[in-house]
Amino acid sequence: MQRWAVIFTDKPEMNNIRADRKTRDAHVAYAMAHPELVIGGGLKPSPEADFCGALWIVDADTRDAVEALIKEDPFFVPAYRNYQIFTWGKILEDQSAIL
Repeated sequence: MQRWAVIFTDKPEMNNIRADRKTRDAHVAYAMAHPELVIGGGLKPSPEADFCGALWIVDADTRDAVEALIKEDPFFVPAYRNYQIFTWGKILEDQSAIL
């Protein structure tokens, strides 16, 4: 199993998708149904700013599996969201981090 970091970059129009309650609920349900998405959440340049992207940490065997997870997410709207996928290794691998 490999650990991956996914960094999403959103266009401002993505905030309209985020504001749609039905889509947001579907996104949350999707995330909950996929335990390989270890942790994730939206990114803002400051607490009072709009979201500008997101970060996911994913455990998956392949990059293709990570891309499939991304593309099936109700929040993935290719016109408004780009992503980069990186392999990721955690410093202090033997220590847990609880967020």
